Amino acid sequence: MDNAFLDALKRRRTQYSLGRNLPVPAETVTALIKEAIKHTPSSFNSQSSRAVILFGAQSQKLWDLTKEALRKVVPPENFGPTEKKIDGFAAGAGTVLFFEDQDVVKSLQEKFPLYAHNFPVWSEQAGGMAQLAVWSTLANAGIGASLQHYNPLIDEQVAQEWSIPASWTLRAQMPFGSNEAAFGEKTFMDDALRFRVHQ
Repeated sequence: MDNAFLDALKRRRTQYSLGRNLPVPAETVTALIKEAIKHTPSSFNSQSSRAVILFGAQSQKLWDLTKEALRKVVPPENFGPTEKKIDGFAAGAGTVLFFEDQDVVKSLQEKFPLYAHNFPVWSEQAGGMAQLAVWSTLANAGIGASLQHYNPLIDEQVAQEWSIPASWTLRAQMPFGSNEAAFGEKTFMDDALRFRVHQ
């Protein structure tokens, strides 16, 4: 089956071995991320997804503060593997922070009260699609990434460090960089357990 979009989805894989040798300039990476999020669908065209893109020392700062936040909750005897994992994220070229703007959600709830209970769910769905769109777009450009969730543990520090608007809720972190290791084989469950087709 020849399909460029499916090919991009198939290239999207979790990469923990990241480096700083990006195959394209940082400006190109920024443009790719912006375009991916801009063209991600959202309910009522709400465009509730937000992103902060950190490169170099700024990305390192994020993972340093994440490490310190984890140090307060992970027992010292178990901290070694945790520190190694965080250092792996910091070894990349940058990180995308994904947020959902709650002011947008509240505005839609007020404007369309019949669907009020759905807008938070739809916002999360839009955010997930934005994350997939960015991840696949980066993979298509030869850039490795993974999706992490250290929120809400780091929410306050992130908001202070990068002057994040109060209405933006942190949802995920995506460290990215050069692929410094091959991908392992990906396994799939039987289609019969996942899909039903009626004609």
